[in-house]
Amino acid sequence: MKTRIASAASALALAVAAIVSPVQAAPRGQVTPQGIASLVEPQAAEAVTVSVFATGLYNPRGLKFGPDGYLYVAEGGRGGTHSTAGKCEQVIPAVGPYTGSYSGSGRISRIDPQGVRTTVTKQLPSSQTSADLGSLISGVGDVAFIGNTLYAILAGAGCSHGVDGRDNAVLRIKAGGVPGLVANLSEYQKSHPVQNPPAGDFEPDGTWYSMIAVGNSLFAVEPNHGELVQVTTDGQIHRIADISASQGHIVPTAVAVHNGNFFVGNLNTFPIVKGSSKILRVTPAGQVTTVIGGLTTVLGLQFDSQDRMYVLQMSSGDDPNPTPGTGSILRIDHSGARETIVSGLSLPTAMTFGPDGDLYVSNLGFGAPPVGLGQVLRIHLGN
Repeated sequence: MKTRIASAASALALAVAAIVSPVQAAPRGQVTPQGIASLVEPQAAEAVTVSVFATGLYNPRGLKFGPDGYLYVAEGGRGGTHSTAGKCEQVIPAVGPYTGSYSGSGRISRIDPQGVRTTVTKQLPSSQTSADLGSLISGVGDVAFIGNTLYAILAGAGCSHGVDGRDNAVLRIKAGGVPGLVANLSEYQKSHPVQNPPAGDFEPDGTWYSMIAVGNSLFAVEPNHGELVQVTTDGQIHRIADISASQGHIVPTAVAVHNGNFFVGNLNTFPIVKGSSKILRVTPAGQVTTVIGGLTTVLGLQFDSQDRMYVLQMSSGDDPNPTPGTGSILRIDHSGARETIVSGLSLPTAMTFGPDGDLYVSNLGFGAPPVGLGQVLRIHLGN
């Protein structure tokens, strides 16, 4: 099994045909209002409640609340059929070759407090792996705000993804949903190689996953090459840490900032080895240390107002392949004590805190057919 984020997710192709809902009669792994209670762990039942906040999403990924109080969701989109074979270096089989689309598929959605979705922009590329790996889709990886300005990071663009002429990049979303280039990440990675790129599973354009705003800069993590970078609003790119240099190919995915340091969680390679993921602390100077181990398939990381860490795990690791209905959220306190507060999630991909103190989670973010089955779940923590 290949070991980058998209191909790691492409292991989901093995499970899509057999998606089992975490709740009764939820089609293709969707959560239904009737089955919500089964997601809450017994020890957390008095405090935690789960509800479906929004539906109709196309491979939902990173999500953030804007200054207007609405939720903005990056969506992988619907993929595409355009091939760039013979034009540039391709991703090797069975992950590649990719096919893609230039715009009209990848999109960003805006969700109001009642869960009603509208489209901010659909002028973004989307791409998919080879049919041998289920034609799994990537497009917009994440969103973030600096002031009132919305930024997006592309994960599924670039010639190696079947989208020549539109590289992976940080974009500024202007009035009318028009994307404007801030920084070209495909060019950056090609001219600034990391120390230990994956030998047999290399993505020339990268597969950017998470992005956060800190002050007037954006910080993004890339899983395939293995790095954390800073992107300024005038387009300067600075590598904070070459994670591959000290950790090897661990597929870093989630990033958060807390008490002046960055914290990065990793998906790790496939097949899944239970307990093989971890949380790294990365100082602003780029020093990387492991602070928490024994986790599995980490795709989201957040801190609450009490300095407790929340870790989103895509799959339990009881099976070597990603398994729908086994995703979970752990809460880790100051002493390192762990509590599973929610389980039974189906292929979750990201989470964020809302202004109400609730967690919002992208569910069915990978693997489900691109017919709008993706969801956002709202998790009220109680205390």
